[in-house]
Amino acid sequence: MTKDIFQKLIYQLVSKLFVLPIYKFVFKGHLIGRENIPQKDSFIMVSNHGSLLDPPLLGHALGRNISFMAKAELFKIPFLGFIIKACGAYPVKRGIADKNTIKTACKKLSNNNCIGIFIDGTRQKNGRVNKPKQGAALLAFKNQKLLLPVAIVNSHKLIRFKFCIPFFSKILIKVGKPVQPPLSSSRDDLNSLTKYLQNNINSLIG
Repeated sequence: MTKDIFQKLIYQLVSKLFVLPIYKFVFKGHLIGRENIPQKDSFIMVSNHGSLLDPPLLGHALGRNISFMAKAELFKIPFLGFIIKACGAYPVKRGIADKNTIKTACKKLSNNNCIGIFIDGTRQKNGRVNKPKQGAALLAFKNQKLLLPVAIVNSHKLIRFKFCIPFFSKILIKVGKPVQPPLSSSRDDLNSLTKYLQNNINSLIG
């Protein structure tokens, strides 16, 4: 069994056995815009970020094996490190320019694997895109891949407690139309496209 086939099997197993019940029955997950998801070529999914559960929820809902960057420390945790690595996650060192992470992302895209990027780089308390980074636009230019804007609504307030009773928010995932990579890697082009993605995602959030 090849490494890619094994990874896909693990990804599907985790998605069906663990993520599906949480997405469908706990958070009443619903997807809008499925027709906008490319089914053949790889792409770069860009999204807002409000919860640690965003990666598995988005990956399951979109129905594509999407590899997300994850904090390097998580890979050192027994079992969890094995699972997230098997599911295609790759480590990133926070606070520094990690060239290995960029190389890994480019390699995955060249092998027809999709990658996911939270455009703010970290979770936002209001669940919106506030201070987007240009990394997704730069990767799109380097690899000439489409960018897929996606909004995950309510993930920043998944669970609320009232009188010690948990209440779960409904998760709504909205997929926008694919966006072409920037014309160049100039600061102006990267900034312009990043701003467009920010407005696009926030508009989907509503």
